[in-house]
Amino acid sequence: MILKLQNVILEMIARGEALQATIERICLEAEALVPGTVCSVLSIRDERLHPLAGPSLPSSYSAVLDGVSIGASVGSCGSAAFQGEAVTVTDIEHDPRWVDFRDVVLPLGFRACWSTPIFSADRVVATFAFYFRECRGPNELEQRIVDACIYLCAIAIEREERVQERQRLTYTDVLTGLPNRAKFSQVLLNYTERLEGGWGVILADLDNLKVVNDTFGHGAGDELIQIVATRIAAAVGKGRAFRIGGDEFAVVVESSVGSSISTVAAGILATIKEQAHCNGHAIVPSATLGGCVAGPGETPDHVRQCADVALYHAKERNRGQFVEHRPGFGTAITRRFRAIRQVSLALVEKRIHPYYQPIVRLDTGQVVGFEALCRMSTASGDIIAAANFHEATKDAHVAAELTQCMLQQVARDMRSWLDRGLPLQHVGINLSAADFHAGRLQERICAVFADAGVPLDHVILEVTESVYLGQRDHVVADEIKLLRSCGMRVALDDFGTGFASLTHLLTVPVDIIKIDKSFVERLVPDDGAVVIVEGLVSIANNLGLRVVAEGIETETQLEQLVSFGCKLGQGYLFSKAVDRDAATVLMASHGQNLDNGHHPLRA
Repeated sequence: MILKLQNVILEMIARGEALQATIERICLEAEALVPGTVCSVLSIRDERLHPLAGPSLPSSYSAVLDGVSIGASVGSCGSAAFQGEAVTVTDIEHDPRWVDFRDVVLPLGFRACWSTPIFSADRVVATFAFYFRECRGPNELEQRIVDACIYLCAIAIEREERVQERQRLTYTDVLTGLPNRAKFSQVLLNYTERLEGGWGVILADLDNLKVVNDTFGHGAGDELIQIVATRIAAAVGKGRAFRIGGDEFAVVVESSVGSSISTVAAGILATIKEQAHCNGHAIVPSATLGGCVAGPGETPDHVRQCADVALYHAKERNRGQFVEHRPGFGTAITRRFRAIRQVSLALVEKRIHPYYQPIVRLDTGQVVGFEALCRMSTASGDIIAAANFHEATKDAHVAAELTQCMLQQVARDMRSWLDRGLPLQHVGINLSAADFHAGRLQERICAVFADAGVPLDHVILEVTESVYLGQRDHVVADEIKLLRSCGMRVALDDFGTGFASLTHLLTVPVDIIKIDKSFVERLVPDDGAVVIVEGLVSIANNLGLRVVAEGIETETQLEQLVSFGCKLGQGYLFSKAVDRDAATVLMASHGQNLDNGHHPLRA
């Protein structure tokens, strides 16, 4: 009979039956083998009793035992768990260990209770009890049955613990202890049927993790993540915060918490920004948040995507703050994703090419250099200007690949022109913010031109004001200094449209300023742009900076610029951007002869 019991239970365990169902079956089988007895199994968690199975006991009795602390005088089961050994009480009515529970157990007709601890390794994880209706202890057969039941219970409980541990590891972030991305996705599934609103999602990105890692090391960065995780969890409550990536967190907000999503976000930001001590360094954490409240008929996936779009907008325009999703937000990010896909495919299919717009001497019309402009060709042969896929350059990976592709082709073309003896002076190449933050920019640029055998004094790097002066850290400025130290020159592009002021010309290490075409096109009588451009040219010349006027399209504009003392320019009046072959012809026919040693773009 005991062998049959073992086979039945082991088969249930092998099939992965639920723990409670398995333990209840053990109790029922044991009761069938010893008529007149009642079995129960209590689990032990946090040194407290919790009913696991007692199919023949009233639920009211089990409820009395739930949460009771184990101890030396806590009935048979509490005492057995506390002492780690079997406890036999042959007379419940008069045994002092039952004084607190005899009033609830005696009316059930039980007069004796024999409880045995169940171990997992060296821990008591549960107790197995036989209740008798007469005052007595167990006989030899009952002892053998209980030994078998304890063994089976231990196997079932240990299996359940392994399953739970696997579940915990699957759904828990190792570094922070928070639920991870997989758990976040699982939790959102619970809202599939809840389409009436009343809940929302907040996504958070740390703003300064990379700076901390680069400055103080990854140990400090990991500690920062842990501190922020703890603070977010404390601000929103247990089970609401998730770590879904390296520096990314998510929060599920319900209306039942009594706060709007913006209030919850404000609490998170206020908690995060307190100074933290990470690996011996004082750091002020900063995070950017985006969120979305579920509307009628909106699925969890849609709410999550909208929160992601809101986070994107916050990082673009309100870093360190919270932005809640509004209709129309998706247009910009859709445009960016479309541009990224188009450029990525064009890179794979080798449909990215440099086009060259000549830079000329305004007094003679001679070509002194080029600006290399990125163009993408379509499958039908149409040429698309960079302005139509500029959004893609905000993706660091795509921007790095795009710049690398342009550098390699420009370097190859420059080497070809030098080998042919053409009067090549310089080519300007545009860089984006992502190029600087991708890392190793100096190394990448120098390697490309070294491999092509092109001296670096032929290279001009063009950086817009928004890239150069719009960054809050010193990454761009430091990288610029390194690039200039290698012999390359730097042009501040689109001057006048971004963050620059005249005082920046005293402090920003550049060699050339390029006056934006929005000023040049207003060079007409009585327009304030006339005074501004004339003043800029004069100031730059006196500071030893070269000036290039962009977007020259009329003879009137040309004459005005020459009268101001501006020596160089580019625009449709001279030539649009052309492919390599046309640029070769322009250089051969209109290139400036450098026999006199004069270089128009050198101070």
